[in-house]
Amino acid sequence: MPARSTVILGTGAYAPERVLTNHDLSRLVDTSDEWIRARSGIRERRIAAADEATSDMAVHAGRRALADAGAVASEIDLLIVATVTPDHPMPATACIVQHRLGVPTQAACFDLNAACSGFIYGLDIACAMLGSGRHKKALVIGAEKLSSIVDWKDRGTCLLFGDGAGAVVVGMSAKPGIGLIGTRLGALGENTGLLQIPAGGSRTPTSPKSIARGDHFIKMKGKEVFKLAVRLMEEAARDILEQHGLAANQIGLVIPHQANLRIIEAIAQYLELPVDRFFVNVDRYGNTSSASIPIALDEARLTGRIKPGELTLLVAFGAGLTYGSALIRW
Repeated sequence: MPARSTVILGTGAYAPERVLTNHDLSRLVDTSDEWIRARSGIRERRIAAADEATSDMAVHAGRRALADAGAVASEIDLLIVATVTPDHPMPATACIVQHRLGVPTQAACFDLNAACSGFIYGLDIACAMLGSGRHKKALVIGAEKLSSIVDWKDRGTCLLFGDGAGAVVVGMSAKPGIGLIGTRLGALGENTGLLQIPAGGSRTPTSPKSIARGDHFIKMKGKEVFKLAVRLMEEAARDILEQHGLAANQIGLVIPHQANLRIIEAIAQYLELPVDRFFVNVDRYGNTSSASIPIALDEARLTGRIKPGELTLLVAFGAGLTYGSALIRW
């Protein structure tokens, strides 16, 4: 039987209408546009409306990805939503998205929580499940309403995060050697305390005390996370290149998780690649966690940064501490 490839057939993205600039934030916390841009490269981020949930954004991105792929919802038999901000603790946001998009009831639908690495994890799972022959076409969505879990009095976190969604349709191709050609996934579970939401789960259920402490908001030890993000994203990138006998300069475009411009610049330096080989939109969206890479991927395609035959490297790092890389040939 000839080799078949798992390929991205279409991409789509959605960002809420409201733009929150650094100047806007300076009215909420002690900061300035210059301070934020110098430390993160972020100028603005998108904020979802009060009545706009993660599933709403996921549906928008999913519809656009289906349209781009020339596909319809009835063809999807696998739906994965990567998110740390589900509509509810249960059911899965993927089931809500399934119903609203019109994905068949025979489809497997589930959420995936790997934080900022969630889209790469989801893409790898989708490709493996399609490659098994048990599924034919998948919709993988990264969607986040991080504004709902940010403490707007905490300068260390509220400056960094935004809302949005990105999606891809994944299918099979008879052409060998294209599509997702490799991944490298991992986690550093001993460092879970560096980036977490302490309360709201079975370890620390919601209570008046947990609410008073603000333990339902993102808590992050920024300096430690920064150092590990650079090291692990560099290692994930190098590992996937070495697995396939490639040098960094053979990559047409790197799409990193959009957390901080300084992290991206550090990785570029370690890989000895010019920064212009990296797709960067963190200045306009901030950190949208699992939505970050699929939003950037869609923009890269729309702006012509991705070309047929070239290699694209995806690389991410997030709470868990999870990390991962993926290599795609178009």
